[in-house]
Amino acid sequence: MTYEPYPAFWAAATPAARDAAYNNTGAVADSATLNAARTADAASFRPAHAGHLDLPYGEGPRRQWDLFPAADPKAPCLVFIHGGYWQRNQRQDFCGLMAGALARGWAAALPGYTLAPDTTMTGLVADIRAALDWLAAHGPTHGIGGRIIVAGHSAGGHLTALALEHPAVAAGLAISGIFELAPIRDTDLNDKLHLTPEEVEALSPMRRPVVQKPCIIAYGTGELAELRRQSRDFHTYRATAHAKGALVPIAHADHFRILDALKAPDGELLRAAADLLNL
Repeated sequence: MTYEPYPAFWAAATPAARDAAYNNTGAVADSATLNAARTADAASFRPAHAGHLDLPYGEGPRRQWDLFPAADPKAPCLVFIHGGYWQRNQRQDFCGLMAGALARGWAAALPGYTLAPDTTMTGLVADIRAALDWLAAHGPTHGIGGRIIVAGHSAGGHLTALALEHPAVAAGLAISGIFELAPIRDTDLNDKLHLTPEEVEALSPMRRPVVQKPCIIAYGTGELAELRRQSRDFHTYRATAHAKGALVPIAHADHFRILDALKAPDGELLRAAADLLNL
């Protein structure tokens, strides 16, 4: 069967309809309130866990790590890559989501990365690879020496799928990710991304060789149809190659509330991440 990177409606869709198909903020009426609450939570969490913050892996304020070691330096480490369609947000506003991982006795770590339009998608992906190089080399100095599970949300889900290729990564949890970039190039998101045809080909996980590491693909059943489709297609792509990792639909969750299932110690996504250690 020939792979089709676009949904069936795409060819006849207006530019506005294409934009709306990926507009997560517009699809969730209270998204601004939810984001503000997450940022406020992080603002209290971060100073309460100071000691290994703003650690540079390259030049510039975005090429930095925030690390939250566990009591056991050999404990698993949950690396969380934030979303924002590769052009918004910062690592500092997501650390509160790591409360559940820390409660389980895990370490946690959040990398920053340069955003578009200050870099290309190629440069942005290179930032994540450089960050993981740094963590593999210097994490033990900061009490992080266990197996690395990379998790990412939205654009971070895309970066998680690519991060599976890094030798230091044991497994992945891609949440509400983008795994085929071709439709993105046809939306207003590309105003800042400036994706080239070569980047679409080289940096779409759906077009790369399947990494034979466990990776759970998760999405909310209340999300936009395109986000649901992308997750299901990527799971099918991996499953066809016999790669391990379940497809986990989070019932009724929208694009923002799905992160509640990662933050809670017994949340469905954090339990799924723990299951990765046994695959």
